[in-house]
Amino acid sequence: MMKTTTCSLLIIISLLQLMIPVNTEETLDSIIKKLKETLRYLPSTVNRTPSCTSVKAVGRLASCPAGMTATGCSCGFACGSWNIQNENICHCLCLFVDWTVARCCQLRK
Repeated sequence: MMKTTTCSLLIIISLLQLMIPVNTEETLDSIIKKLKETLRYLPSTVNRTPSCTSVKAVGRLASCPAGMTATGCSCGFACGSWNIQNENICHCLCLFVDWTVARCCQLRK
């Protein structure tokens, strides 16, 4: 999300530079003022921190709480093969697995 905001900021700065003619007496203060006005309309992600937790379960499946999305999984017995089902369930794919951990985050849209 932060990369999107940074990219948007760079695009806006580039567009502002194209809008200003070379021979103008446009000051840096007025450019910054225009930039601040434009940034007011972008979604703010600077003060947001994702809300995440880990859920451990016995066996091959670990489910995230309601409203949370699985973003990664860990499996016991050194199993490195897993997938995410229905966006909120970690499923370890190895034959022998004693535990599964789901990393669950509340994603904001």
